[in-house]
Amino acid sequence: MAKLKLDLHDIYNKGDKIEAELNRIVEEAIDRKIELVEIIPGKGSGQLKKKVLRFLNQGHIKKLYHRVEKDDKNFGRIFIHFRF
Repeated sequence: MAKLKLDLHDIYNKGDKIEAELNRIVEEAIDRKIELVEIIPGKGSGQLKKKVLRFLNQGHIKKLYHRVEKDDKNFGRIFIHFRF
């Protein structure tokens, strides 16, 4: 199974770039019919992870994917599952 990966460590303090990268990775997954996207906001204070989850919970984004999974073994990782 193919997977895309987005590491947000380099742009953690650039809010506009974070949303642009999240949009890009979701669109790329849809275009290439990739079923799994791994997003790494990192552990830190948890603020970036909350920002990512808020982004994914927006209505126009939420309808694009099947489900979101928070990694229970690694707090700093989120998976987005798509169904094609």
